[in-house]
Amino acid sequence: MAPSGSRSVDCWRVLYWIPVLFISLIVAWSYYAYVVQLCIDTIENMGEKIVYVLVYHVLFIMFVWSYWQTIFTKPMNPLKEFHLSHSDKELLEREDRRESQQEILRRIAKDLPIYTRTISGAIRYCDRCLLLKPDRCHHCSACDMCLLKMDHHCPWVNNCVGFANYKFFMLFLAYSLLYCLFVTATDLQCFIQFWTNGLPDTQAKFHIMFLFFAASTFSVSLAFLFAYHCWLVCKNRSTLEAFRAPTFQHGPDKNGFSLGTSKNFRQVFGDEKKYWLLPVFSSPGDGCSFPTCLVNADPEQPSSPSGRNPSIKSAGESHQFPPKPLRESQSRLLNNGQSEGSEDRDKRGTSNPALTIEKET
Repeated sequence: MAPSGSRSVDCWRVLYWIPVLFISLIVAWSYYAYVVQLCIDTIENMGEKIVYVLVYHVLFIMFVWSYWQTIFTKPMNPLKEFHLSHSDKELLEREDRRESQQEILRRIAKDLPIYTRTISGAIRYCDRCLLLKPDRCHHCSACDMCLLKMDHHCPWVNNCVGFANYKFFMLFLAYSLLYCLFVTATDLQCFIQFWTNGLPDTQAKFHIMFLFFAASTFSVSLAFLFAYHCWLVCKNRSTLEAFRAPTFQHGPDKNGFSLGTSKNFRQVFGDEKKYWLLPVFSSPGDGCSFPTCLVNADPEQPSSPSGRNPSIKSAGESHQFPPKPLRESQSRLLNNGQSEGSEDRDKRGTSNPALTIEKET
């Protein structure tokens, strides 16, 4: 017999799917209202009817495909290299002093591509997952796990948006916005006829009226959300990083991962243009290491206290992650993304430069 606690957790998990079910029902009704009630039963011009139905189905398929990918793409966890070994766990548990624990974590992290710190300058460590957090990795309380390049937990997809599905999420916003705008624009004429009594008194006119209100309302909200995430992509920031800048050796820096608008875009959508508009994974890298550009180019961000711009570092230079690299066209950005913003480069080595500096000082 299953314990009552597990049944309670299962019930809560079922409730998490309510927003997804709500969106699915709205989309299913909009399909019926647009295709059947508007195009087939109301529009009389055969040319308009064919064009509307064809364009609608293209947008509908891309919208549903990207939404499906966002929901069911499992978020990626850190590689096993970032997890503590059994001996390291025991050693960490035996230490009571924070300084000693940090020394252990520094020793473990020296061969890992980790450049970010906590606000206090300590190594970022998750005591629930028992791992060193890679750059841009955060623990999701809803999923109860650490996720690579976590952006946020979205209840409308009942999933975390992060490295594995952020491109799908962006395409979902884009295609849902286009879907709503197309429905609003093509439904406008019939909506006007509804108020001027130009439509026959059938149930179709009520579907047409509510379809226009629903599509126009969603268009406004989606436009703001999509514009905000486009800004994040251009800045190469996640939602969490927009609220709290990542902390590096020299301190917090909003632009620590920014490589310029073009390369920032390719960090999400990849190098191969043929995949940009398709909900297929094409983001470069492994999600554990990212090219960094520690230059304060944003007027919102104050200059570093030292008065100098640190040189550009790339975790891919001194550490070979992942063990099985992506194809060359996808990983090209990680190899070329360090050519902007500095004339000097770090020498290649097997240790983390940020940690080396920390030990020397």
